[in-house]
Amino acid sequence: MPALRDIRRKIEAVKRIGQITKAMNMVASAKLRTLQQRLEGFRPYRRKFEEVINNIFGGGSINIQRIPFLQKREVKKIGIILITADKGLCGAFNSNLIRETEKAINRFKKEGKEVELICVGKKGLTYFKKRITVREGYPDIMGKILMQDARKIARSAMMAYLEGEWDEVYVIYGYFINVVRQIPKMEKVLPLSFEESAETEEKIVSSVYIYEPEEERLLSEILPLYINTLVFSAMLETAVSEQAARMTAMDNATKACGDMVKQLTLFYNKVRQASITKELMDIVGGAEALKG
Repeated sequence: MPALRDIRRKIEAVKRIGQITKAMNMVASAKLRTLQQRLEGFRPYRRKFEEVINNIFGGGSINIQRIPFLQKREVKKIGIILITADKGLCGAFNSNLIRETEKAINRFKKEGKEVELICVGKKGLTYFKKRITVREGYPDIMGKILMQDARKIARSAMMAYLEGEWDEVYVIYGYFINVVRQIPKMEKVLPLSFEESAETEEKIVSSVYIYEPEEERLLSEILPLYINTLVFSAMLETAVSEQAARMTAMDNATKACGDMVKQLTLFYNKVRQASITKELMDIVGGAEALKG
C-alpha cells in the first residue's frame, strides 16, 4: 500500500491543479464576453456589406470579365488560409481545424490540384510547416484581433490570386455557434460569388439605385475591402470559438480535479483506517502474548 504521506501530496497537487484550471476558466470567460460583443457587432456589418454588393449586382449591367476578383478560371493550384489558435488547452478545437484542413488538402490532391497554405495562429503553423508548402505564417497574432493583420493576410491572398499563383482561395476557421458548440467551417474567398435570395431580389426590384462612379469601377474598389472583411470575420469567429472551447475544457478539468480529490480522499481514509486497524491488531496480539 502507498504511504499516507504520498497520498496527501497527490491530493494537494490535484487541488492546486484545480485552482489553476478554475482561474483559467474565469480568464477565458472574461475574454469570451469581450470578444463575443465584438462578434455580435461585426456580424450585422458583414451582412450589410453583402447586401450592398448584391444591390450593385442587381443592376444587371456588370461585365464580370472586367472584374478580376469575379473571374473563374481552370483550377490548378489552391490556396487555403487556415486560422487556428496560438495556444492550446482548449480541448479538441485546434485538432478539429487541422483535421478539416487535412481533409480538404487530400480532397484537392485527389483531384490533381496543388495546395498551399497561409497559416494564421501558431498551432496550425507548427503542425503544417513540415508537412506541406506554407506560403506565409502568422504566429502570435490571435491574442489581439486587429483589422491591420487581417488586411495583411488578405492582401497576400489577393496578390497570389491576381498574379495567377492561386486559382482559388479558401479560408478554414472555427465558427462560433454557442458556448458549448464551435465547428470548423470552410468558405470560398476567391473568386467571389454572390447568390441572391428571392427576398433580396424583391428589394432590388423595388429600389433602384444610381451609383457614382459606375458599378464596375465601384466594385473594383469595394471588393478588396470585402475580402478584408471576410478574413477579419474568420479571425474574430476563431478567437471567440477558442475562448469558448477553453472555458468549457477548463470547466471540465476543474470538475475532474474535484472528482479525483474525492476519490483520493476516500482512498486515503481507507489506507489510514487499514493502518490503524493493523496497529490495533498488533497491540492486541502483543497483549495476548504477554498474558500467555
